Amino acid sequence: MTQGKWRRAGLGLVLSLAAGAAAAEPVTIPNFWNPRARLERPEPPQTTRAIRFLTDDEFPPLHFAGPDGNPTGFVVELARAACERLALTCTVQVRRFDTLLDSLAGKQGDVVAAAIPLTQALRANFLATRPYFRWPARFVTRSDRGMPEPDAKALATRSVGVLAGTAHEAYLKTFFHITPRSFSDLATAESALKRGEVDYLFADGVTLALWIGGADAAGCCAFAGGDYLENRYFGEGIGLVTRKEDEVLARALDDALQRLWDEGKYAELYLRFFPVSPF
Repeated sequence: MTQGKWRRAGLGLVLSLAAGAAAAEPVTIPNFWNPRARLERPEPPQTTRAIRFLTDDEFPPLHFAGPDGNPTGFVVELARAACERLALTCTVQVRRFDTLLDSLAGKQGDVVAAAIPLTQALRANFLATRPYFRWPARFVTRSDRGMPEPDAKALATRSVGVLAGTAHEAYLKTFFHITPRSFSDLATAESALKRGEVDYLFADGVTLALWIGGADAAGCCAFAGGDYLENRYFGEGIGLVTRKEDEVLARALDDALQRLWDEGKYAELYLRFFPVSPF
């Protein structure tokens, strides 16, 4: 998943999906928390100034510019809810995506709230909360074909589209032992599935969820089978990122995210921004 996948043009799609959420099928809300794991409740940082969150505004539905020009999206509103839960005053400031970590290191902000993958390299220089969102891989098929659940036996005799050179392609070859049909870009692969040129498409679930609910798909297709979340292929997910010296703030945010899940606020925000769930 790269930040450049979605641009401002995606805003209209996100808003139109949200408008029709009430009529959509029930949405699966992911749970990334262990119900038995509870941290000792940390004290929020003692500060009289606002905590500055840094984000990007061109990556719907996670973070994007709303109709009024202000940043919004699932990640942004979750960060705001965490601030409210901790009774902290916070601001949200927009930076170009590729400058977010440098801005954090340069003390131009206090927390990065954006779709930056959690990696060993990131943790070498920063602190991060436990993941509050991950990137599922999913199969999609045409709704009118009556295709079986995608397992190794079913896929052995059917065609599967995938983006060339991606972790999704490697995953299919390793675990399903098939040679998929590779495409150079996702739009071409989606069109091939819609026309029935491939039986399944295997790709990033978030991107596919936007496509399934959008005008381009025209109701042709739906998810098949479950989600795939193997860290080695699809990453650990994303969390709120702070500087290493701000350990008190990082622990407080971790606790706030857990409590937002417990209280149902996470689910409320998820339903607002993911009317077609990628999980």
